[in-house]
Amino acid sequence: MSFSRPNPTAGEIEIRPLVTVDEFRRCVDLQVSVWGFDELDVMPLRFFVVASHIGGQVFGAFTPQRGMIGFLCALSGMKGDLPYIHSHMLAVVPEFRNQGVAKRLKLEQRADAIQRGFRLVEWTFDPLELKNAYFNIEKLGAIVRHYSPNHYGMTSSRLQAGLPTDRLIAEWWLHSDRVKRILGEIPAKKDLEPAEGQRRVGVPADVTEWKSKDVPRAEKVQSVIRQRFLDHFKDEYSVTGFERGKENSAYLLTKNFRID
Repeated sequence: MSFSRPNPTAGEIEIRPLVTVDEFRRCVDLQVSVWGFDELDVMPLRFFVVASHIGGQVFGAFTPQRGMIGFLCALSGMKGDLPYIHSHMLAVVPEFRNQGVAKRLKLEQRADAIQRGFRLVEWTFDPLELKNAYFNIEKLGAIVRHYSPNHYGMTSSRLQAGLPTDRLIAEWWLHSDRVKRILGEIPAKKDLEPAEGQRRVGVPADVTEWKSKDVPRAEKVQSVIRQRFLDHFKDEYSVTGFERGKENSAYLLTKNFRID
């Protein structure tokens, strides 16, 4: 017996704020099914209730057939005098990935943040998860200027495979020309030359697979790129691009990058 994979059109996927306890409970369930967290690491129901009441963001993605297929949760914070949004979680069930659901959740987040006067959204991501890196940098226009070793401590997530939770910090400057160009709101610059003195941090394309099949090998890669990022950021470089390759991918870093 075979089953067809759901393939809803963009119009069939609804993105909207979550407001009910049952919807928040579904977010708890999705953490387990998507990341494989055990009870200790799951964000509880009350977290989503509080986030929705203190100026955070809790959005869900829905289809008529499946109900909720993904969610995004974020909190508001301060960096000095700058209010910003910290985007803590985004999950999409496996059978609905690669269908634009994550991007639609992020665009809803951006629209809501701009409406409320925010300029910046930040979130963390694993530098070994190359698909996420490409999405964050090339599809959304985030930049990266900080690396946080073992950011969350050790976790039960099967996706982490027992490795330290090293994270890059994505900065999404919502009004910047860079973001507007990447999202198609203003024309893209043509015939751009590589930035002078640009640096690269290469990552083997198979590293995500190694996390599940050869953890020592993945941990060695993690250790090497950790030091490279820390050195480059100390020298005031920022991640402004990402190249995908069949054997190796690379983060592209620019010296003294200015946010326009």
